[in-house]
Amino acid sequence: MMFSFLKDKIGSDKLQHPLVLAALFLVSIILGIIIAKGGILIAAALVVLFPVIIYFNRFFSNPRIGIYTIVILGFIAIGLTRYIRNIPFGLSVDGFLVLTYVAVFFRYFNDGIKWQNANRDLTYLAVIWFAYSVLQLFNPEALSRTAWFYAMRGISLYMLLLVPLSFMIFNRLRFLYLFLYLWGIFSILGTLKGLQQLYIGPDSAEQFWLDTVGGITHILFGELRVFSFFSDAGQFGAAQGAAGIVGFLVALNIKGLHNKIFFLVMGVMGLWGMMISGTRGAMIVPMVAGITYIVHRKNFRVIIIGGFILAFVYVFFAYTYIGQSNSQIRRMRTAFRPEEDESYLVRIENRKILSGYLSTRPFGGGIGSAGDWGKRFSPQGFLAQIATDSWYVQIWAEQGIIGLILHLSILSFILIKGSYLIMFKLKEQEIRGIMSALMAGFTGIMGASYGNGVLGQMPTGILIYISWAMIFMSRQLEREYTYLIGQGKSPWSLDNKT
Repeated sequence: MMFSFLKDKIGSDKLQHPLVLAALFLVSIILGIIIAKGGILIAAALVVLFPVIIYFNRFFSNPRIGIYTIVILGFIAIGLTRYIRNIPFGLSVDGFLVLTYVAVFFRYFNDGIKWQNANRDLTYLAVIWFAYSVLQLFNPEALSRTAWFYAMRGISLYMLLLVPLSFMIFNRLRFLYLFLYLWGIFSILGTLKGLQQLYIGPDSAEQFWLDTVGGITHILFGELRVFSFFSDAGQFGAAQGAAGIVGFLVALNIKGLHNKIFFLVMGVMGLWGMMISGTRGAMIVPMVAGITYIVHRKNFRVIIIGGFILAFVYVFFAYTYIGQSNSQIRRMRTAFRPEEDESYLVRIENRKILSGYLSTRPFGGGIGSAGDWGKRFSPQGFLAQIATDSWYVQIWAEQGIIGLILHLSILSFILIKGSYLIMFKLKEQEIRGIMSALMAGFTGIMGASYGNGVLGQMPTGILIYISWAMIFMSRQLEREYTYLIGQGKSPWSLDNKT
């Protein structure tokens, strides 16, 4: 075999062999000629090429890197389009999902791919929901198949691909640990970016976006609705609300001082980001999430204290004018006083119009026929003229009452079974608390989706789908936790290979 003479050598000894030195010299000459002829762009491309090669080498050796990449892209892909225009970075998530499956195939081909790990009811629900989306291709009301392709990704494709992938290769405590830290890091960065927009001002790329597209919805009465590197302020507010509550609840339950500090910071920064977003619907996230966690605790004293706190928050916003001079608090307060909110009254009127239109269309107007995709691909369509705002209203408009019932049934099953596992099957307090935090984040997003279309957008959808898989694997993760504790090991060590 070529260079077999290096087999028994280590470290710098390999570089001292004459053939290796000759090969390096030859490569240096070739690269020098290429750069001299190609210029600075070729030089930059070569510099970038080496880390890319290293990344993909690691990626195909360890397909879980694909999931980490998907989570990161979920946060930053849409924001990148403001800096590098006319490139659909959102499709990069689809590409990495497919590549991760390819990497799983090649990595575990000889050992056998453990498809049986994905043989779970949650996977079947994902398949059923995706199958219904595919049937929407034959909806006679649909005006654009291209719109279907773009819209169905967030509605059902990501769920179909991420859920079984998580069951197969993301099924250990150390992966849950890394997932939570990734969530926390990018949520903290998201709020820092939002604070920069609020107190320093948008950068040139963000200002261009505001001047051309985003200003109509993100500058209200002269005040900026902060959007960070997310798609819009609505998604930013809801996602940060979920991050805030998940951070606080994980900090409350996880062991280790550095863990508690990190997730406490995640909680503070998440809720701060929610407040500066100016998204009224995001207020429901911590409230619904808090109720979920209180119920999971099955503790009467906690229920009383939690109920008092939630009641205090409600009274503060609904019946007082404290902090009214602050534009963020003033906008949040309108969520508790819908009779004073003109946009809320418009939404109610739009739903009445949709009700008449959909009364004879039980399968809706077709996926991608409403919202931004409808305006882009079928602007002449009826649904493209009516703002849906709510995630559930969008499902209802595009997939009809049948689709809405199916979707709500799936979400309800996940909520009920997940809560049952947390409340009655899990025994270890730390695992139970972390899973309750993930479920609370999901229910908070369910609540926010009533007013905004957040559930299927990035990064929220990606985070929620992985959270579902973790909750449904919680008993398996608890067994690993118990084993590691019994062995005197930290359950959150990244070195655990059980």
